[in-house]
Amino acid sequence: MKWIVGLGNPGSQYEKTRHNIGFMALDELARRHNIEIKQSKCKALVGEGFLPGGKVALIKPMTYMNLSGEAVRAFMDYYKVALEDMIVVYDDLDTELGRNRLRYQGSAGGHNGIKSIIQHTGTQTFNRIRMGISRPEPGYAVVDYVLSKFAKKDQPLLQQSIDAACDALEYSMDHTFEQTMARFNP
Repeated sequence: MKWIVGLGNPGSQYEKTRHNIGFMALDELARRHNIEIKQSKCKALVGEGFLPGGKVALIKPMTYMNLSGEAVRAFMDYYKVALEDMIVVYDDLDTELGRNRLRYQGSAGGHNGIKSIIQHTGTQTFNRIRMGISRPEPGYAVVDYVLSKFAKKDQPLLQQSIDAACDALEYSMDHTFEQTMARFNP
């Protein structure tokens, strides 16, 4: 079974914010495949279903971003799933909006959700889709920026990014992550 972890913050006030682009991608993937992400377990909302290529669990940690690793660890321990079968989907300031970057290892790069996952898994080696949200204008605090909503003018690029992430996730179901990176990295 593949398991896909979308990062974000719980609560309606965070719903459409830049930091929640990982949740948005999971919601779209769930919509495409009629999977309901509503079962509360392992400090997360979980939806299980099938994509072409096999069984999948879609996981939205409910711990708030900075503690995302707690939900990942709880899911790993409870289901005895392999870290190699996980893909984390999250926002990336260093990638422009509308573009995604797939990687299988690396540092947290200042992202507290990834920092928490590294801390709770003990490794920097796991598959990830970094969804670009661009950097804020000079003088705009990063914390305020990531917790702000996307502008109306950004909606087409946001949708493009979400669609591309879902396409990559679907492709990864029956291809290696290396093959997925080769196909979906710019």
